[in-house]
This record gives sequence, C-alpha cells and structure tokens, in this order.
Amino acid sequence: MGTMTFGSQADEAMSFRILDKAFDAGINFFDTAENYPVPPKPEWAGRTEEIVGRWLRTKDRDAVILATKVSGPSHGWIKSAQRAGMTALDRHNIVRAIEASLKRLGTDYVDLYQTHWPDHGTGYEETLRALDDLVQAGKVRVIGCSNETTWGLTKSIAVAEREGTVRYETIQNNFSLNNRRFEDELAQACRQEGVSLIPYSPIAGGVLSGKYNGGARPDGARFSNYLKLGGRQAVMAGRYVNDKSLASTERFGVIAQDAGMSLVTLATAWSKQHDFVASTIVGATHEDQLPDIFAATDVTLGKDVLDAIDKVSKEILYPMG
Repeated sequence: MGTMTFGSQADEAMSFRILDKAFDAGINFFDTAENYPVPPKPEWAGRTEEIVGRWLRTKDRDAVILATKVSGPSHGWIKSAQRAGMTALDRHNIVRAIEASLKRLGTDYVDLYQTHWPDHGTGYEETLRALDDLVQAGKVRVIGCSNETTWGLTKSIAVAEREGTVRYETIQNNFSLNNRRFEDELAQACRQEGVSLIPYSPIAGGVLSGKYNGGARPDGARFSNYLKLGGRQAVMAGRYVNDKSLASTERFGVIAQDAGMSLVTLATAWSKQHDFVASTIVGATHEDQLPDIFAATDVTLGKDVLDAIDKVSKEILYPMG
C-alpha cells in the first residue's frame, strides 16, 4: 500500500482508516518516503512518515513490512523537500536521511530502503557502500531502487558484485496499462538478474479509475491540482492525462465491464500478473476507493482479456509495437 498522499490529500484520520482497512484485509507491505507527501513542499516534508509512524505504534512491528526511500539529487525531474533540496545519494545524505526517517517512523529499522530516484553522478560504489553499512548495522534489511534506468540497475548490480556489497533486490518504477515501457529492457534485466519490480501507479495515478474521462477535472483530484499548479507538476500531469491515455482508458473500461469487474480491479490485477512483479503498490486518498483495489487480490485475468488489453495497447499507446 502506497502512502504518498497522506498528509496532503488524505488527512491523518483518513490515512489511519486506509491503513487499518488495508492491514485488516491482509496487506502487510506499506511504502513511504522521506519526500512524501506529494507534491513535495518544505512545510510538508516528512509528514507522511510521521503519520505512518504513529499508525505503526498501534500494530505489532514484526507484522508490518515497512519501506521508505532516500531522495536522489534535486537537479532533475523531481526536487526534494528534504535538506533544503541539497540531496544526493552520497554517504552524508544517506546517513542523515535514514536517521531522520527512523525517528519519524518511530522504529529502529526499515525492511526495505530504496533510492527514490538515481544519482548517476555520485557513483554506485559510494551509494552501495553506505547502504551496505546500514544493512550491517541492522537499520535496513533489504535495499532497492526506484525510478531507475536499465543501465543504472545493471551497473549497480555489477558494482555490488565487484565491491562485495548488498545489491538492489527491488526496483519501484511506474508500470500500468497506460505505461508499459517497463516490459522492454527493464523487464528482461529483472528476469536475468533476479530483481523484483514493485510497480507504483498501477491505476496510472487515478486515470484508470475513469475519473478524468471526457475531459473531467474532479475537484481535489491529484492531476486536477497539478494542472492548476503549473510548472513541473503540470508537465507530469500531462504525461498521465492526455488524449492517448484517456482514449485507452475508455477502451479498457469496456474490457473491464465485459469481464464483470471495475476498471480499477482490472488494472490492479493486470499489474500484478507478470513474472517479474513481486507486489503491486496501490495508493488511495479515501477509504471508499479500497474495495475495488482489494477485489483484485484473487483475480487472474484470462487469455481473452489479456489479448483484448494488448490490442488496445498496440492500437492506441504503442502503434508501432
């Protein structure tokens, strides 16, 4: 379960209800980050981890698989709200980040610690040695990466093998019916190297719920807000909400209806039904969104449904594929 809107779109009371309902439904993997909630703001920095930490104290710590992330450098697509935006994946930043995250989360270890986006300038040697020290100290159990490239993933594995450090066991990248780019080189790298994808945005940031269909811009919705903000946020919203994504979403909605399920259920089930996927991360801003997500738990899509999905992808999203 993802938590990136906890403290922004979802207040603490709603966040607790979402977390409790997920936990009671058998979900035990919860993913957060030092840079949450989104969109990142200095006054919000760390708020999501604080909310998750207060909720965590109501549960048996050993029953929860907790993941968080350290921000990469702020000179690219994303600017971190942490450390005045002077973030990097060097030892200094990694040590400061984990200590602050552990304090906010109220725990002495995290199960999965991920680089939120890569730092191809620092070099994997320094990054991995710092992360290896955290594992040896018992503050981190397993490490992973997020928003990483094929080159970055394979390079990091080669460095880990050469240096004798821990390696990235997971990669958390965008993957959904509306964004299937991971299926190219990254999927093959994961298969060959034994790395698991834990995809985020399986419902394409909410687009695959159909709420943006027909040009709708629902009040309070993530991309409605981003389009109003302008700048980087508006550009990001345009990557999710555009003519192609909306056209494919309408077609996927018909497929879901014919299959007797909601589009959210179809999208979630499709996301987890790949040999390189370990666990699909789905976020929610309201507890009412959870039943359609949970309904995907035991769904396996048949060949006819998968073929229909592929047909839409080839006709609209990837016409040359």
